[in-house]
Amino acid sequence: MASRRVRCKGCGMLSQVPLGAQSIRCPSCYRATPVQSDYNGYPQPGVNGNFNIMPRAYAPNPGYVAQNRPYLPPNAGNIANQVQPQLRPPASHGCKRAVLCGINYKGHKQSLNGSINDVLCMRSLLVERFKFPTSSILLLTEEEDYDHIPTKKNIRAALRWLIQGCQAGDSLVFHYSGHGSQVRDESRDEVDGYDEAILPLDYQVEGRILDDEINATIVRPLPRGAKLHAIIDTCFSGTLLDLPNVCKINREGYFKWEDHQIPHAAYKGTSGGRATSISACDDHQNSGDTTAFTGIATGALTFSFVQALKQEPRLTYGRLLMVMHETIGAVRQGVGLNSNEPHLSQEPRLSCSEKIDIHSKRLCI
Repeated sequence: MASRRVRCKGCGMLSQVPLGAQSIRCPSCYRATPVQSDYNGYPQPGVNGNFNIMPRAYAPNPGYVAQNRPYLPPNAGNIANQVQPQLRPPASHGCKRAVLCGINYKGHKQSLNGSINDVLCMRSLLVERFKFPTSSILLLTEEEDYDHIPTKKNIRAALRWLIQGCQAGDSLVFHYSGHGSQVRDESRDEVDGYDEAILPLDYQVEGRILDDEINATIVRPLPRGAKLHAIIDTCFSGTLLDLPNVCKINREGYFKWEDHQIPHAAYKGTSGGRATSISACDDHQNSGDTTAFTGIATGALTFSFVQALKQEPRLTYGRLLMVMHETIGAVRQGVGLNSNEPHLSQEPRLSCSEKIDIHSKRLCI
């Protein structure tokens, strides 16, 4: 769907909105802003169920060998002669730092519209609610400068920067919004026999980043007294950090922890710190990229996560899960989707390096 960028009159955040929209509701501050449109003939979001819901999963044919080169910005010149971008991470290594990665896959047949909006909302939440310095937040999107586009090389470098020099008292955040996929588990450390993966911008050439690598990079080195929160907004994301404990919760709030540590397999916990992952759905589910919440494209997980923390600042992990379930469920019902539909059938999941009481432990990033 064609779109353009509009600035919120409340918080000033830029959002991508469909052409023809008469107003937007900011996914960050929730204020409505009129849109002066110069376009005609485009359907408006929310009319006749036109909500542009796209699953955040794309698994290319395993036999396909990509001939296309990775997408680079239009001003990058002759791609064939370009040197791959080299990430320049911030010099700041304070006690609070974050890597926020959002990929819309512009020009791809399975492109998304909401991933960059998700990253901007998450940055606003971290700065305003959790007092993260802007200098300690590393953004990777197609709209950043050439050295900060989310290629596989840059995402790997960003994750290494996130954990570098981490010590007791530090708070780290990794947020990913984009496509995900699954592949057969070759290392035999997955309960369901599949590894989960994220898809960098250049995945057709450079390949996926598997959960095994993400765990080895930012989970296992996490030292005692440090904490990591990952917010993973993609399909098949329930165990994308490969944490050993997965929480199952029902609608009444009863929960239990499942042990996902395979005997004789490599250890997937931390070096004493606490790692927590809040993911969009279970490993077998799809997640949605949708305009159904405000008319602006967002990921269902990111939107429900940000809104829950803005409305109830002292949430427990259990309450957070319940609120996100309710938010997504209300939208699913509103657009006429049932539980058998692949889009927005998602159920947000919590996994952790420790077994905690989710109804007494408050979320503090």
